[in-house]
Amino acid sequence: MNGHVFSLCGATLTALPSGALWYAAERLMAVSDLHFGKSDRIARRSGVMLPPYETMATLDRLEEDVATTCPRTVICLGDSFDDLAAAESLTEPERLRLIRLQAGRRWIWIEGNHDPGTVDLGGTHLARLEIGGLTFRHIAAADAQGEVSGHFHPKHGLRGGGQRPSFLVSQTRLILPAYGTYTGGLRADSTVLRALMAPPAMAIMTGRRAVAVPL
Repeated sequence: MNGHVFSLCGATLTALPSGALWYAAERLMAVSDLHFGKSDRIARRSGVMLPPYETMATLDRLEEDVATTCPRTVICLGDSFDDLAAAESLTEPERLRLIRLQAGRRWIWIEGNHDPGTVDLGGTHLARLEIGGLTFRHIAAADAQGEVSGHFHPKHGLRGGGQRPSFLVSQTRLILPAYGTYTGGLRADSTVLRALMAPPAMAIMTGRRAVAVPL
């Protein structure tokens, strides 16, 4: 498994190059901010038409990570759908792929700010989940310990190399990058992320391999 192994509050975790998180002791894989149906939501609200392939592209990566890790539990850390109507707009092939991915494993949809409610796609819907000594939620809480969250779509890059979706890791928390195909990002040196990531902290950049650099 071509990832970067690190520790958070006693848990040994692996940041995968795709942006997925693997927690081997719990056989748990987590992803954040899939934003399925973003092109549909943009077309519906603004009339701007984007190529409607982002859901299939995101599912391709998700299927590959599930096949590689064989998780017992999958946690989607919120904003899995660009809004609740986007969940209803999934095509039948897209819905069937999601159903197949859920078969034989526990599938958790964590509520996000884009999708603050249940969708009719199987799995369990929770505001947050505590497992293996870690708390999984969508938006970071200021005083949290052992927290895994998403929401901010963090990006980081080396000088002259552009910005890549990145995990941000401190001694008390982990923020996952956005996993979805049509997602922007917030720089790791932004005011809000600097306030959350107390030093010492690092960024783990995604891409062909997971690369860790200090913040």
